[in-house]
Amino acid sequence: MKEIRAIVRKNRLDRLRTALRGIPNFPGVTVYRADGFTAPSAVTKRTVQDQLTDFTEKLMVCVLCPDEMVETVRLAIVESCQTGMIGDGLVWVVNVEEIHRVRDNQRLDGVSAG
Repeated sequence: MKEIRAIVRKNRLDRLRTALRGIPNFPGVTVYRADGFTAPSAVTKRTVQDQLTDFTEKLMVCVLCPDEMVETVRLAIVESCQTGMIGDGLVWVVNVEEIHRVRDNQRLDGVSAG
């Protein structure tokens, strides 16, 4: 089991939602508001406005899925969210050791958490 996390632009959420819904047996997604800034070394031209408004509103997207679905989900995130510009975001994958449903404390081996 894996968790795929991504930081993406807010204006790409509709495209992302459509892409994820198109994946057969897609388990679901959680979206958080996130603020952040890119590594200063990645930005070559900084303006006074950039320095005053360091943080950019982004979204963090989290998907729990079986190992065999990771690459499909990761590609859907990248392809639907990339613009080719600095600030498009990041995607990373984290191992998940256990998942338990809060409703009944049942341990879940799959992702259909319900």
